[in-house]
Amino acid sequence: MNNEIKQWELNMTSQQQTEHLARTLAELAWDGMVIALDGDLGAGKTTFSKAFAAELGVQGIVSSPTFTIIKEYEGRDLPFYHMDVYRLSIEEADELGLDDYFYGQGVTVIEWASLITDIMPPHYLSLFIEYVDDEQRLITIKAYGERYVGCLEKLIDGSTSQ
Repeated sequence: MNNEIKQWELNMTSQQQTEHLARTLAELAWDGMVIALDGDLGAGKTTFSKAFAAELGVQGIVSSPTFTIIKEYEGRDLPFYHMDVYRLSIEEADELGLDDYFYGQGVTVIEWASLITDIMPPHYLSLFIEYVDDEQRLITIKAYGERYVGCLEKLIDGSTSQ
């Protein structure tokens, strides 16, 4: 079923739990994987991205690409494309040729992806991170498409078996 959608909510009580989620998800990564990150300002989108990149084997500092829009990194097995589209209009984002990244050889993580929903690929993993308090976050994960549903099911299975 290609139009499959699945959702899961997680209550994270520490930054370390959010980082663990990112690392676990990175272990499941494949070329062409797209992850949309949205949520409250300061809720942990960049923290998630850094932990994800580290698990992919990205060396050096990973920072938010707020002003550069797109940063490309080499990982052990996969390139990591980190985007921040907060400052872009949908037209500007469309002109950047983001499809080259979405359907490329690496993993794409897009902060503020809800701003470019119209040009997102049909299948991706969406994480919405809500700020609850200084330590607690509510993360809602939605999987769009069969392969992403399978990925989310592996995350769920892994968390219930611990």
